[in-house]
Amino acid sequence: MQSDSQARTGLLFGFAAYGMWGLLPLYWHLLESTDATEVLAHRMTWSLPTAALVLLLLRRWSWIRPLLRQPRKLGLIFLAALVISLNWGLFIWSVAHERVLEASLGYFINPLMSIAFGVLLLRERLRPAQWTAVGIGALAVIVLTVGYGQVPWLSLSLALTFATYGLLKKRVKLDGVESFSAETAMQFLPALGFLLYLSARGDASFTTEGLGHGLLLAFTGLATALPLIFFGAAAVRLPLSTLGLLQYLAPVSMFLLGLFVFDEPMPPERWTGFLLVWAALTLLTWDALRRAQRGRAELRAGRTAERAAVRAASARGSSDQATSGGPTGYADRATPTDAPREERPETSQS
Repeated sequence: MQSDSQARTGLLFGFAAYGMWGLLPLYWHLLESTDATEVLAHRMTWSLPTAALVLLLLRRWSWIRPLLRQPRKLGLIFLAALVISLNWGLFIWSVAHERVLEASLGYFINPLMSIAFGVLLLRERLRPAQWTAVGIGALAVIVLTVGYGQVPWLSLSLALTFATYGLLKKRVKLDGVESFSAETAMQFLPALGFLLYLSARGDASFTTEGLGHGLLLAFTGLATALPLIFFGAAAVRLPLSTLGLLQYLAPVSMFLLGLFVFDEPMPPERWTGFLLVWAALTLLTWDALRRAQRGRAELRAGRTAERAAVRAASARGSSDQATSGGPTGYADRATPTDAPREERPETSQS
């Protein structure tokens, strides 16, 4: 019952995390009157006090001092902060310029980009289904390039930056809250400096467009931190296969928002490109679920064989003990010089 309860709680956290990520275009749309670079700078600036508050509530400070003694890891965190800042900026820009559909395509492509990184950088071997999915994804990019008359640079840039970020996070090996805190610490001073520069020029919108607008900018840190915290809570309660399925909730939500809320155009070539990407992702998901099911079956078979071996060893031990006449290894049998005694039941060794 405990595991079922944890799974349900994990699903709620997972839906909350990916649901919030998928609905972020609505939040950025409320700030469309502000330049994307200023919104990005506010997001980076307000994320640090949000992260500090989360660390204070969780009382998790012990990781900071050891991290400061690892310059290589600090360098990787700096690169991760740089890459995710670029990803955030592109996404905010895409909402401001009514290109949410292209942004959603980028996050649909991301798993395919991660696979390509695995082959090119980590020398991973792909299964036939994965090779097929990558090929279909490449075909989708070609179709979209022909349809648009140019390479879908926004989608590819979002996929590339997020896949690079995932690769760097894999090397850093910090959990979600710790990694978020370290990255925002790297982002804070440059972002704050940029906001002060805008304010000195009289171009800042934080105090000039009303209290509601200022609060929306201030809460960008919370809008960034909350889904990450929910994702961390889901990750410790759900298997990776379930998380892998939930990750599509965010780009699906973005796609629906772009199509029905922001009323962005969807010509036939774009539909063709999206359908090809969805076909590739369906193939990837089927392959991952099949592999996970096979792994669970092999694990169950291994446990069954192990229990059978333990029972067989126990049975052999009991048989050997009975043959030797008892746990001491000496036979309790009467001799002509022994006095008659009562028969005792033998003790079995379990």
